[in-house]
Amino acid sequence: MDYIVRATAAKGQIRAFAITSREMVETARKHHNTSPVATAALGRLLTGGAMMGVMMKGEKDMLTLMMKGDGPIDGVTVTADSKGNVKGYVGNPNVLIPANYAGKLDVGAAIGYGTLTVIKDMGLKEPYSSQVPLSTSEVAEDLTYYFASSEQVPSAVGLGVLMAKDNTVRQAGGFIVQLMPFAEEEVIVKLEQRISQIHSVTDMLEKGMTPEDILKEVMGDMDVQFTDKIDTGFACNCSKERIVKVLAGIGKKDMDSIINDGKEVEVKCDFCNTSYKFSVEELKTLRKQFRS
Repeated sequence: MDYIVRATAAKGQIRAFAITSREMVETARKHHNTSPVATAALGRLLTGGAMMGVMMKGEKDMLTLMMKGDGPIDGVTVTADSKGNVKGYVGNPNVLIPANYAGKLDVGAAIGYGTLTVIKDMGLKEPYSSQVPLSTSEVAEDLTYYFASSEQVPSAVGLGVLMAKDNTVRQAGGFIVQLMPFAEEEVIVKLEQRISQIHSVTDMLEKGMTPEDILKEVMGDMDVQFTDKIDTGFACNCSKERIVKVLAGIGKKDMDSIINDGKEVEVKCDFCNTSYKFSVEELKTLRKQFRS
């Protein structure tokens, strides 16, 4: 079962999150039938998004992450809530590109150069929105850069998705470690040294390490205190009723045109690929509601 742990270390000078997300990423892969590199790109952003989602306090707070680059994947979008639910999609799920120089899936080349947009909807009049240039387009470094430049929080983000030979997800997980404003120089130096020794998240997961083990590994002797354990997973809240609301917004003229075609209409949810079908009769009933 996928879950996130929340922790503090060095007497509250560090806050940290770690996640195991194999089932989440595999569910996304099945929904979207993604290629290995698209699974890795989407999986990393889902994993990071889930941890960033639970950083929010409000019951109804929503977070959206959009990586838009000039690469063939045509963008990656993820939405997360504060309870550990996350969903997402890529523009081109079938993207295939050669491995990078290290023989790994080349997520950076798939996404390309562009921007990361972070939108937090916390029930205020206007959602908080911030945009930063993509640094490596490998996802973890881009989230690290976002935290430093937009939230002024020095952070280390590690994310990993490992594919099995049959192109299913073998391992997925990650961590986010952040320094509090009052962190002492000694703690900062020690943490930087620990982070520099972390080779790869998927290596740790392959050794059977849990999110708790990962944070202990990252923190060393800095006294990790676990404060929370949150279930997480891929979950879409789409429904036929929600799609009806979307159709209601297309306008009478367009609806008339669709009805006059005399064919059943199929609408797909971007986030989970579920299809919703509407017969001509259902569309006519909807059209009548437009008049009222």
